[in-house]
Amino acid sequence: MEIQAPEQLVTKKCLPCEGGVEPCTLEESEQQLEKLTGWYLTHDGQRIRKDWTVQNFVAGMDFFARVTEVAEADGHHPDLHIYGYRNVWIELWTHAIGGLSENDYILAAKIDQLPIELKG
Repeated sequence: MEIQAPEQLVTKKCLPCEGGVEPCTLEESEQQLEKLTGWYLTHDGQRIRKDWTVQNFVAGMDFFARVTEVAEADGHHPDLHIYGYRNVWIELWTHAIGGLSENDYILAAKIDQLPIELKG
């Protein structure tokens, strides 16, 4: 996978993945994450995650509604989590390959462009 700046990633569209593609290597993932603020590896390098603390529950749900629109447009769907009414996190991976693909970084970069009402 080519390591790309967020500005490059957001110009792309996620490509359908039905398997048969090798996931990104740990080295590729670490290098790509250096370009994306706040995202980090989980599940032994097979997923990426980002956490936010929002103003309140409604702000979290509004953010998730915006994420839903972007994810649906690209056909790549993250796991969305809210707990403690104002703590939200998103986890991305390509289910069909059991690891990370360029699609995950494309969607992460697009999510980073969305408005979010952070606490304080």
